[in-house]
Amino acid sequence: MPVLKSFGVICRMIKIEHSIFALPFAWAGAVLAKRGAPGFETLLLLTLAMVGIRSFAMAFNRIADLPFDRKNPRSAAWPLVTGEITLWQTWRFCGFMAALFVLACMGLNEVCLALSPLALIMAAVYSYTKRFTWLCHFALGAVIGLAPIAGWLSVDPHFSLPPFLLGLGVLFWIAGFDALYSCQDAAFDRESGLYSLPVRFGQQGAMLIAAFCHVNTVIFLCLTGLSLNLSLGWHIILAATAGILWWEHRLVSPDKPENIRLAFALNGPISILLLIGAILGIM
Repeated sequence: MPVLKSFGVICRMIKIEHSIFALPFAWAGAVLAKRGAPGFETLLLLTLAMVGIRSFAMAFNRIADLPFDRKNPRSAAWPLVTGEITLWQTWRFCGFMAALFVLACMGLNEVCLALSPLALIMAAVYSYTKRFTWLCHFALGAVIGLAPIAGWLSVDPHFSLPPFLLGLGVLFWIAGFDALYSCQDAAFDRESGLYSLPVRFGQQGAMLIAAFCHVNTVIFLCLTGLSLNLSLGWHIILAATAGILWWEHRLVSPDKPENIRLAFALNGPISILLLIGAILGIM
């Protein structure tokens, strides 16, 4: 089954299991908009849309970054670099996932469908921001920060403040840990003429900015709870989230680069925790 094998290799290449970072936020947005459990059809379509856009973005990023990934020792074993899959196969995967995303948005409502091209454009453009600005981490945050807004709009197709506050919390969360993660590639990025916070401000400066981002994450998540009058459960979960972020920054320092991957792994539970917080907050 060569087609299925290629599909599986691409899913492995884009680490499809990392959809865990964005999907719970989309679900949280839907739960908060509904003030309860959305219908099964809505959740299914929202899940398909999120998997579609995230997979499209990651595969497109692998294509865009291929000239650099071929030179970076950290990415030397990635399937597109080694030739385990071809560029054409990856492009077809991008097309399939983009179509899945648009069709899922069509099934949700007209607002989601109308905004779907913008989401695809933002997901694609992010891949090139590292070529010209150290604000690339915030571009990534903006893309993933759309998740809770999308979740909200899937249930309530009207714009309001709370989902944007939650989206800003996600934006700063992603930008902060992406800045930390990029410290691994600071030397390579500098030699390759790429931009990042570690390249522009050094590892210590990048870590300070990442800490500032995560302080903003806590602030915007707190404002989200206040704007929706969420119960104590949300704020307890928020306190636990703040504790995880504090721990993450305690682990990472310029003289302990080996801890960056461990700190990165701590981010997965945060999105799940905040989904639980959203559920508890409406009770």
